[in-house]
Amino acid sequence: MAKTPVTEEQVIDALRPVEDPELHRSIVDLNMLRAVQIRDDGVVGVLIALTVPGCPLKNEIQRRVSDAATELDGVESIDLEFTVMTDQEREDLRKQLHGDGGAASAGSGQAHGHAEGREIPFAKTGSKTRPLLISSGKGGVGKSSVTTNLAVALAAQGHSVGVVDADIYGYSIPRMLGTDRDPVVIDEMLVPPEQWGVRCISIGYFVPQGEAVIWRGPMLHKALEQFLTDVFWDDPDFLLIDMPPGTGDIALSLAQYLPRGEVFVVTTPQPAAQKVAAMSAKMAEKVNLPVRGVIENMSWFTGDDGTRYEIFGSGGGQELADELDVPLLGRLPLVTALREGGDDGRPIAAVDPTSELGQAFDDIARRIAVDLKPKKVYSDALKVI
Repeated sequence: MAKTPVTEEQVIDALRPVEDPELHRSIVDLNMLRAVQIRDDGVVGVLIALTVPGCPLKNEIQRRVSDAATELDGVESIDLEFTVMTDQEREDLRKQLHGDGGAASAGSGQAHGHAEGREIPFAKTGSKTRPLLISSGKGGVGKSSVTTNLAVALAAQGHSVGVVDADIYGYSIPRMLGTDRDPVVIDEMLVPPEQWGVRCISIGYFVPQGEAVIWRGPMLHKALEQFLTDVFWDDPDFLLIDMPPGTGDIALSLAQYLPRGEVFVVTTPQPAAQKVAAMSAKMAEKVNLPVRGVIENMSWFTGDDGTRYEIFGSGGGQELADELDVPLLGRLPLVTALREGGDDGRPIAAVDPTSELGQAFDDIARRIAVDLKPKKVYSDALKVI
């Protein structure tokens, strides 16, 4: 008995679950599927409109479409062709995903850093996103390594996660995550690259390699505002902010932009580092951002003989936590693999999650996600009369 020919409607239904790998939406809902043609001998012609010319994930889209279509009975193969959206179609897509509004303007002075026509979504009381500001008083304590691996650990637990590399002068998150491509621009909307389940934006994507960023306050203000408004974050569960060390302009701007932010302080056991880290916590208190916990890094080194050596002393993290009346969320050992993973773009939380350090990041992520989950219910519908 001859097989019943597949129909155009069946092919469309089969392709509906296929998502664009960057936008995480159905290619049918995004109007990327432009035509389906049923041909003889089990061949189906499919036309897909890419969002931009030179789409970096074109091959992945091709694989997903081919796999989904050939699962249908009666489809032996597909003849896949590509076109590209027009400028008007990209504008319509941006409005569909991200709303209207233009690029952010420097020095807007608005309470929550509004872009032209678009409010920072994470400042709204109804937002589901928890902004986590990973802070330190001084450089060299491994704050960026902690941010990277904590983000990866949260993603591995099933959460949607984004990272803003707000350390403008010392950006390092793209390298630590191993993102190998730049953000995609769709009509002024930036789609951040994703690696290990984590989306990331950084000034490192926009300056020539090796070039120093020499900016004054207003330019920093504008860059941060655009990171929060013009990037398509898609309402993640967590948005981690890799803060610059100290208490300068960036820290002040982020406190203004993210009034619902939660501060987590990274320190080493060394008393000198702990004293400086306390200043970062004091600043958070002055701008009404709650410090939720302390993370102690470089707590010990385990030698080949199994002995723990407390190279940077001991007790600094617990002392700081006690001073701030917050929990010490975890103590992270000093291991070579952490440094190697940061250099190679292979975070230890991703490539060796069952190691001592990988498990420590998993435990800290779980405590933040579950134990420290805010009890207050935020809703735009609730108003105080």
